[in-house]
Amino acid sequence: MGILKNIFGGKDGEAKKEEKKTFLNWIPLRTVEQLNTIKQQSKKESILIFKHSTRCGISSMVIKRFEALFTEKHQNLKVYYLDLLNYRDLSAEVGYTFQVMHQSPQLIIVKNGVTVYHASHYDISLTDLSTFM
Repeated sequence: MGILKNIFGGKDGEAKKEEKKTFLNWIPLRTVEQLNTIKQQSKKESILIFKHSTRCGISSMVIKRFEALFTEKHQNLKVYYLDLLNYRDLSAEVGYTFQVMHQSPQLIIVKNGVTVYHASHYDISLTDLSTFM
C-alpha cells in the first residue's frame, strides 16, 4: 500500500499535485482611467497589457504559455489583464490610445506612454520579457 500511496497520494486516493509558484501578478484592467495610470507608470518602467478572450481556445492556450514565460526575475513586471468579453469598449479604447489594431489574444507593451511592442496569438509566447525589464 505504501508504493500506491506514494504514486496516487494520500487519503481517498487523491493524486499529489505539485504547486507551481507563479511569478506573474495580474492587475485587472477594468476602467478607462487605468489607461492614464498605465501611461504614467510607463514613464518609469515597461507596462504589459494582455487582452484575453475567455471563450477562445487559442486565447486559453496562449495565456498558459504566456504565464509560463515568467520566472523569478520577471516578478516585478506590471501586467494588466483585460477580459475582452466583459470590457469590449475598454478594449477598443486600448487600441485607440496605444495605436494598435485589435487582436485576440494580444500582448501590448507600453513604455513612455506609447506602444513599443505588440504581439498576438502564438507569437506572444515568443516574447523575450527580459527585453522590457
